[in-house]
Amino acid sequence: MKIRQIHHVAYRCRDAKETVEFYRDLLGMDYLLAFAENEVPSTKEPDPYIHVFLDAGDGNVLAFFELPNSPEMGRDPNTPAWVQHIAFALEQYDELLTCKTHLEKNGVDVLGPVDHGLFDSIYFFDPSGHRLELAVDKGTDEDRARAKAVADEMLEEWSRTKKAPRLAAWLHAKEFEQA
Repeated sequence: MKIRQIHHVAYRCRDAKETVEFYRDLLGMDYLLAFAENEVPSTKEPDPYIHVFLDAGDGNVLAFFELPNSPEMGRDPNTPAWVQHIAFALEQYDELLTCKTHLEKNGVDVLGPVDHGLFDSIYFFDPSGHRLELAVDKGTDEDRARAKAVADEMLEEWSRTKKAPRLAAWLHAKEFEQA
């Protein structure tokens, strides 16, 4: 078996209309379609919902469910807010800065840009509380190959020690310069 790509990723939202407007108007995603049912197709359980789909680029689809009869949505209290997030790729650093300004002008609190060595990112939350990241790659093919070369060793060391291996510390070193 070989996975071709993600068909769609689905999350819950508080309000489908507000969610579509946020992703469409602030992030430029096309609103593709919606399904609405009064029962769950797989279980036949009576539970009305709307399922909205947005184009996240390159065949990637981001979807949301609004579930009006379910308890208010929350997040895992044992997981820090920065862990679970959706990251979207942008082409250029200038585009990242333009998006940050656009979001802030529309009342969205934005953190960053943050330098991750191989890419730069900004972070913010959607109206339902999902953390989002916009990222711009900046590393070279050689940089990515260097990081990949130590990936297995890093995972093994982490698995044994539960401490950050120093094998890719060069990504955050001051002398790490982009070409």
